[in-house]
Order: sequence, then structure tokens, then C-alpha cells
Amino acid sequence: MRVKSFAKINLGIEVLKKRVDGYHEIRTLFQTVGLYDLLEISPHPGNEFILEGSDRSLSWDETNLIHRAGMLLKERFQCERGAEIRVTKNIPAGKGLGGGSSNAAVTLLALNEMWGLNLKKEALQGLGSLLGADVPFFFEGGLCLGEGTGSRISPLEDMSPCRCVLVLPSVSLATASVYKAHRVSLTSQKKGSKIIRFLDSRDLGFLENDLEKTVFRSYPQIKAIKRLLEKQGSKLTLMSGSGSAVFGLFLQKEKAEKAVRALSEEHPVVNVATIPREIYRTEIGTGV
Repeated sequence: MRVKSFAKINLGIEVLKKRVDGYHEIRTLFQTVGLYDLLEISPHPGNEFILEGSDRSLSWDETNLIHRAGMLLKERFQCERGAEIRVTKNIPAGKGLGGGSSNAAVTLLALNEMWGLNLKKEALQGLGSLLGADVPFFFEGGLCLGEGTGSRISPLEDMSPCRCVLVLPSVSLATASVYKAHRVSLTSQKKGSKIIRFLDSRDLGFLENDLEKTVFRSYPQIKAIKRLLEKQGSKLTLMSGSGSAVFGLFLQKEKAEKAVRALSEEHPVVNVATIPREIYRTEIGTGV
């Protein structure tokens, strides 16, 4: 089977506090977008799990989230079946676009079907949360609220689709390192949630990414990209997740194309659409 594995952007992130387990309590808005990896999955005649991918800069061994997802299913349910997975990689790593988490989620979905495990969505989300905080979101898609570490997912009414211009700086950032460097502001904790205000009004102007200041201090070139996208008239421009990708949302296709022309001379740029939940589920063929 051939399965699409879509990227996400974060329409806002609020870092609320550091937890006793070392992770951070956050509130975020996830949104699927039309950039995707392609996973080709087939049964293996034995019980081996074989993984290979097109991006040689990534590890395709037992540390890869796809491999970990497959082994989690095998061990948890004592499954003696195998699989071969070939990945055509389009979502760059270290950009805050959730490619690894998305790969893990669709692997769980596909192997659940191929191995006849008949697990429900809620069970798959629970398994996904063991692999990464973003993984449960990719069983829903569309626009979702993420709470806790980001793994507690609440589907929201989708926005109207718009163009999403993704600017991909050469620098790659490690999520753990960004959060480690981030200092939670007591002042920001006392302020009302801008994400909640957005949910009440659907005004994109409320949304912010609390991690931007931390990243911009070390990588001013990412801040400069944000400023350039804003000058092109985007309705919302933010760094996605812990970076380094920066996105701009545009209501008009022509403005998005103009932004691509303006920024593509210095950086890789991708012009895609936001993907609402119904289309997302159809595209990945999950039936959940």
C-alpha cells in the first residue's frame, strides 16, 4: 500500500510551565498542510521489519520513529508478521513540521490494517503518544487543539482552506534543545490565553509562538524570514513548532505566489494549501 504522510504547522504555541518529568506543559493549535512524504508499505515473507528512505541524511535504523512504531505494534501484540517500508522523503527534518511524528502515525495506521489488528483510533493514539507528543494529532488532522505536552488532542471546526507558504532555512533545530533553552515567563503565565481568544473569535491576529523569542536570539536569520513574509501581506506569519520553518498564510493565491517569488532566491520555499480534516482522512485513506 502507498500512504501519504502529511506535515503540520502550529498556528500558535503557548508554553505554560515546565513539568516535573522535564517536559513542558503547552497549548497549541495544529494544522495539517499539503506537504507530504510517501510511504510504500508491503508485507515481508518473514517477520522482519525492513526500512529504507530516500534522504540519506536521516537514520533509517531502529532509532527511526517508523521502525519504533512497527516494533511497538509487534511487541505489544506479539505479532509475528513483518513489513518492508520505503519512504520518499519530502518533509525536511528539524524544521518543526512534524514529519517524523506523521510517519509514525501513518505507519501505525497502515500496519494495523495490514496485520489485521483492528485497533480503534483511540488505542492507536495511545500508542502514538508513547512515540512522541505530536503523533496523536496525525490520527485526526485538520485543525486541532493540543494540550498537555501536545498529545491531548481536541478536534476543532476547520478554517476555510488557504495558501500556506513555507520557508525552509538551511539550519535544523532540535526540539529538546529549543525547549531546554526556553524560559517560561511568569508574566505570560498570568496573561489570558491568546489561543482561547482565537477560538472564540477566529481572529488569526491573536496567535503567537512563545518559542520564537528563544530561537530568534540564536538565529536572527529566522526572524528576518518572518519579517519578509509579513511584508508580503500574510494573514498570519509564525515559526512552526520549535522551528526552523516559517510559514505565512494567504487568502489569495496570487499573493502567495508573489511571496514565493520574493523569498525563493535566498531560501527553499514550498507553496501548499492547508488541509481540512475530511480531506486529510480521505487522502491518507484511514477511515477513522
